[in-house]
Amino acid sequence: MILKPFLEANRIEAGCDEVGRGCLAGPVMAAAVILPVDYSNQWINDSKKLGKRQREDLIEEIKGKALAWQVAEATVEEIDRINILNASFLAMSRAVQGLRINPEHLLIDGNRWRSTLTIPHTCVIKGDGLYASIAAASILAKVYRDQFMERMAEEFPHYGWERNAGYPTKTHRSGIETHGPCIWHRKSFRLMKEVIQLEF
Repeated sequence: MILKPFLEANRIEAGCDEVGRGCLAGPVMAAAVILPVDYSNQWINDSKKLGKRQREDLIEEIKGKALAWQVAEATVEEIDRINILNASFLAMSRAVQGLRINPEHLLIDGNRWRSTLTIPHTCVIKGDGLYASIAAASILAKVYRDQFMERMAEEFPHYGWERNAGYPTKTHRSGIETHGPCIWHRKSFRLMKEVIQLEF
C-alpha cells in the first residue's frame, strides 16, 4: 500500500515521529521530513513494519528525495528531568527546528503534541502507517537510534543493545541485574520488574 503524500495539498508539510520512548536506556530520537508532494514509494511504511535491512536500504532514498530532513534527540538526562513524554516532544521540536526549509504545517505521529513552536499541526494516530512523511521520519529516527545503541553496545556489552536497542528484553534486564545500570540507563525508569536502587 502506498501511503498518502500529504494531508493538504499546496502547503509545506513536515512529518514528525520519535523512537525510543519505551526503552530503558539511551536517548529518545526524533526525525522530521519534508517530502515532495508527488513523492511515491511503495516501500515507505511504519518503521516497525519493516526489517532492519529494509530500513537501512531506505535511508539514502529518503535523504536523497526529501526536500529537507533532520534527526535530533533528547538526552537521558533530559528524559530523567522532564519525563519521557516531554523529552519526546523536545526531540521532535529540535528536529523541526533543524530543517533547512521552514514547514507550514506539522504532521505529528500520535494523539498529543506540546511545543514552543508556533507552526500549525495535526496529530495523526498511527500516522506512520498513513502518511509517507511521518513514515519516513519514523525510519530515519529508528535507524539512527539503533545505530547509536549498537555503538554504545561496544562500550557496554552486557545488555545486548546491538540486538534490543535498549528495550526491556530478558537479556537487557539480566544484564542490569548482573552488572548494574550504566550511564546510559534512564534513572527515572523502572529498570527491573522489581524496583532497584540506582547508584551512580
